[in-house]
Amino acid sequence: MATLNSRLISEFIGTFVLVFTVGSNVLGKTQGFAVASIAFSLMIMIYALGNVSGAHFNPAVTASILVAEAGESAKPKDKRLAVSDGVAYMLAQILGGVSAGFASFRLFNDAVNLQPGLGYGAKSAGLVEFAYTMFLCLTVLCVAHRENNANSYYGMAIAGTVIAGGYAAGSVSGGAFNPAVAFGLDVPSAGLGFGWSFAYLGFELAGAVAAALVYKMVYPSCDEKSSENGALVSEFLGTFFLTLTVGLNVVEGSPAPAFSIAFALISAIYAFGGSSGAHLNPAVTFGLILNGSIETAKAAKYIGAQLVGGIAAALYYVAVTDRAFPLMPGSKFGWTAATTAEVVFTAVLVLTVLSTAVPDSLKSVMKTWYGLAIGGCVVAGGFAAGPISGGCLNPAVAVGIDVANAVKGGFFGNSLAYSAMELTGAAAAFGLYQATYAAADKAKKN
Repeated sequence: MATLNSRLISEFIGTFVLVFTVGSNVLGKTQGFAVASIAFSLMIMIYALGNVSGAHFNPAVTASILVAEAGESAKPKDKRLAVSDGVAYMLAQILGGVSAGFASFRLFNDAVNLQPGLGYGAKSAGLVEFAYTMFLCLTVLCVAHRENNANSYYGMAIAGTVIAGGYAAGSVSGGAFNPAVAFGLDVPSAGLGFGWSFAYLGFELAGAVAAALVYKMVYPSCDEKSSENGALVSEFLGTFFLTLTVGLNVVEGSPAPAFSIAFALISAIYAFGGSSGAHLNPAVTFGLILNGSIETAKAAKYIGAQLVGGIAAALYYVAVTDRAFPLMPGSKFGWTAATTAEVVFTAVLVLTVLSTAVPDSLKSVMKTWYGLAIGGCVVAGGFAAGPISGGCLNPAVAVGIDVANAVKGGFFGNSLAYSAMELTGAAAAFGLYQATYAAADKAKKN
């Protein structure tokens, strides 16, 4: 293990690069790709310095690891993060963030005034900072903390939560999800206004603690598989974060909704795949029922957890924004066009799940990148079908959107039609899978 000094230097450098990227994008008024730039700075620092310090670069992440490890009696003490080391990590991260903030100020002769977005207050900012900090920390715990989860996708999965939350919630809170980012922006802007960093610290640490507690529900021990209840929690939470990201992107008019939603799905798949398989979609679960990959009784519980997760997320984004939107075909298209788009792209999604996550004969490289392949379907379908049908591709998301619209006085019922389209797409995917993989396997046996 690296020395404490080298680990603290690593945490300082990684956090400095992250916050300097944030400041440069915001002060430089980068359009469209600012969130992607920030997320990629986090990803490259994770891969570059993860072997030195674990690449926390975020006091909330460090806090979540300390809380999660507090109850892990089976884990040797020499493999746990000591509380004193954790505190030192946090100080190094805050120092790195504030240093980067002053560097950005020096470069642009300007500062970023940390505060909720226009039209929003502490409640809305707190809700999104809590939720997406929880998502980030929970993903860290699931993909990088578990001892039996060695993988090469961890950096992408963690950074993916920033892409999801940054585009979805950036206009609400600024999308910090990190006390080092909050202080790094707030301290140099003291002349414009100071103090929100302390409120954000509270929101984000609450999200970190929640992540650790949920992680213990999903994985009772860092080297054990999830229980059935843990799997249901995974399906609920994964669908919750996916639907929340959909709702906030649409309501807030994000510049990259399909990209943000896709990475919410990618990160959730990698975080919860080891627990429930990360279906996060009744159409996916239906396709797996048809394929015989899951028992019907278990699948029914999964679908119930997904639907509840979608509805909970819808109520959450209404609480954040006080707005909703209808689920319906695009203004230039009718129901026939919407049906075609939903069936085709849901079939693409479910076929990709069946083809990349199910066959035992798959090479390890495919099993490594299956989450990216499945999430890529949302990029394809989101951009292609978005103007036609909204690119929903998921009955749990459809029901959630419909419920939110009803809560705000709109019509409820279109989710039933959308769900029928999407389940039809899943059935078509099963047929295509049987005609390809199943036929090939049968030929090999003969």
